Amino acid sequence: MTDILLEVKNLKKHFVQNKGFLKGKKSVVKAVDGVDFFIYKGETLGIVGESGCGKSTTGKMIMQLLEPTEGEVFFEGANIVEMPPNDIRHLRKEFQMIFQDPYASLNPGMKVREILREPFIIHGYNKKDIDTKVTELLKVVGLNIYHADRYPHEFSGGQRQRIGIARALALNPKLIVADEPVSALDVSIQSQILNLMKDLQKSFNLTYLFIAHDLSVVEHISDRIAVMYLGNIVELADKQSLYKEPLHPYTQALLSAIPVPNPKVKKERIILKGDIPSPADPPKGCVFHTRCPLVMESCKTIKPQLKEVESNHFVACHLYNK
Repeated sequence: MTDILLEVKNLKKHFVQNKGFLKGKKSVVKAVDGVDFFIYKGETLGIVGESGCGKSTTGKMIMQLLEPTEGEVFFEGANIVEMPPNDIRHLRKEFQMIFQDPYASLNPGMKVREILREPFIIHGYNKKDIDTKVTELLKVVGLNIYHADRYPHEFSGGQRQRIGIARALALNPKLIVADEPVSALDVSIQSQILNLMKDLQKSFNLTYLFIAHDLSVVEHISDRIAVMYLGNIVELADKQSLYKEPLHPYTQALLSAIPVPNPKVKKERIILKGDIPSPADPPKGCVFHTRCPLVMESCKTIKPQLKEVESNHFVACHLYNK
């Protein structure tokens, strides 16, 4: 894997919100505050972090569902942030999204056949071939042809997510942004969907951006993993390096929370003090310094940059950025 399919540079999303009794004051919520990463063709990059860290917002900006406040998103070398809407519409079939809630993302008034036909109709496919493609899609995700004449509410959660995956696959995309695609499913169904996604990746040469908060799920499916905290990427490495030797104190604390499936093995848990600061008023310097057990004076005033401290292992921490 040497070809870069997607590259994100200094991506930011700031939301302006009104405050006060008369809504006269305004504050800026820095949901994503300058992230950089790239994804190779055919790999899976996982993004992990606590709720509210900016994972989903990052995915939506890549999909152009949210307009970035600042930054660039390069897809196959072209900056899609600067593209006219009509060009984005034609390019959109190259990158698709699997949403967290498979029920909310499917039109309840449409049968599965209509849901899967819609992408082909929008992009001007031959109507004679569409039904054949719908049948193929259902087969690929493990559903039967008779499922095409049912409505979303007639399916289980796992089956609905299979329909969502089929819709994402319809136009043979190169990139799929999966926004917590298994978090709303039972554990037994999660493994089925994850294995399906891995099989489809091999069959269709797909590239995934996989967003989740479950560290075990991310480890199972990802090649490389980016750890986010309060709108920033604090560590980025291949999964073997990250799980074997995490460098950032936040990553170390996250991984210490993973349960060990052996009651005889004792694992030291790192408990972080305090709460996550508000993205409307993030700390100066390192965003993690208010909870970091290894905080230094420089952390309180200077924001560390994401730098490569080992081969393909990037970390934003003053412990290493010397």
